[in-house]
Amino acid sequence: MRQAGRYLPEYRALRQKADGFLDLCLNPELAAEVTLQPVRRFDVDAAILFSDILVVPLALGREVAFIEGEGPRLDSIDEASIDALDRAQVSRRLQPVFETVALVRQRLDQGKTLIGFCGAPWTVATYMIGGRGTSDQATARLFAAMQPAAMQRLVDVLVAASVDYLVGQIRAGADVVQIFDTWAGVLDEEGFQRWSVVPTAEIVRQVKDAEPEARIVGFVKGAGLRAEQYVEASGVDGIAVDWTVPLAFARDRLQPRAAVQGNLDPIILVAGGDALDRAVDRILAALAPGRFIFNLGHGIVPETPVAHVERLVARVRGWTG
Repeated sequence: MRQAGRYLPEYRALRQKADGFLDLCLNPELAAEVTLQPVRRFDVDAAILFSDILVVPLALGREVAFIEGEGPRLDSIDEASIDALDRAQVSRRLQPVFETVALVRQRLDQGKTLIGFCGAPWTVATYMIGGRGTSDQATARLFAAMQPAAMQRLVDVLVAASVDYLVGQIRAGADVVQIFDTWAGVLDEEGFQRWSVVPTAEIVRQVKDAEPEARIVGFVKGAGLRAEQYVEASGVDGIAVDWTVPLAFARDRLQPRAAVQGNLDPIILVAGGDALDRAVDRILAALAPGRFIFNLGHGIVPETPVAHVERLVARVRGWTG
């Protein structure tokens, strides 16, 4: 996942060269180096762009900061501020990210894949409305329930900005792009369709209109069995699943429709040992015979031992079925 470098000592050393997290994301030379660090250390098959989903609100003219030990903080948006969002400057302000993609593609072995990404409109909107992440993003859910027209305007702006962002990454050299809807799981049935599925489908349509060969992976954390609805309606080429999705469901209901990515619990990777081996084997036995990308079910956590990642890679590479 996109936090792939942050548990590495070489990442922590390089992190000291930037004034802050956003400075690191928007410094093409440093961000390219962070992107490539896990590939060099583990010889994995793909590099995942080092950036953050909240560079899009930043590019729209909102204040975004990352507080050490606490996470992102944004100036909470209200209905009056939505119409003031500056979509016209998105591509220009995100040019450093496109430069990072181009640098990585230039330095990455041609046999390896470069994955770009953006946050899904609903997930990005939850941070813009609430000003931070919470356990349930209730502030954004309340806003959507009480002011659906304003939420729709915000989501529409984020759809347009996300299209610009993803097309820019593809044209700079990304082979695949992923749409992270980390907070899709907090939505009810109607909200999931309106705020997660429909905006993602529109992003997929517009990106493929601009770049017909684009390959797009969707990730709807916490969506559970609704992932099938998401795949069918959104048009994504791949579906990333979290560790709560049953393997039989992923095999029988999702793989016939899209490539499946996932779904090791990041905590099992921290635990390591026999628990890790058993989990890896279960996932491979269920999903490797079909279209499958082995990955975690969410982001790798900073306390993950490097030796456990080495063990994981060796286990996957050595699997024979």
